[in-house]
Amino acid sequence: MPARYNSHVTIDPRVDIGHVHLKVADIDRSLGFYRDVLGFEVQQRHGDQAAFISAGDYHHHIGLNTWESRGGAPPPPGTTGLFHVAIRYPDRAALADALRRLVQARVPLTGASDHGVSVALYLNDPDRNGVELYYDRPESEWPRPPDGRGVAMYTHPVDLEALLSEAPPTLEA
Repeated sequence: MPARYNSHVTIDPRVDIGHVHLKVADIDRSLGFYRDVLGFEVQQRHGDQAAFISAGDYHHHIGLNTWESRGGAPPPPGTTGLFHVAIRYPDRAALADALRRLVQARVPLTGASDHGVSVALYLNDPDRNGVELYYDRPESEWPRPPDGRGVAMYTHPVDLEALLSEAPPTLEA
């Protein structure tokens, strides 16, 4: 039985999630998605065992490894594990650019939702790890419950054509 903790103690609000490691079957196949489609940069690679990728010069936001999963199959539905990794984009235009890249690479979405506080695109990577690409609206725009405490999130559909029309122009001819 787990120890009982003081339920009145909260985590320091400056805490954030720095990176995630994903078990993958094939590093090159995963880099084909995370680097070539989404645009992450490889910071370090350990042959066919691991790659550390980031947005910008951070040491890594995502670690991809085959340490326990080389050539493996995704976990079957109905088992525990990571539901998805969420990748936050700085604004709506950057998310629209990500959607453009997905469309060009013919990566299918599994969903798209406006949650009031954020707009999210859902998909699977080549190993069927769930991926959420999203941007947060400014906090001043978040829906609030009548008492003003917390948030009043919802799930509405996203107009993907409208979002795609907001993608910045590409430099490609």
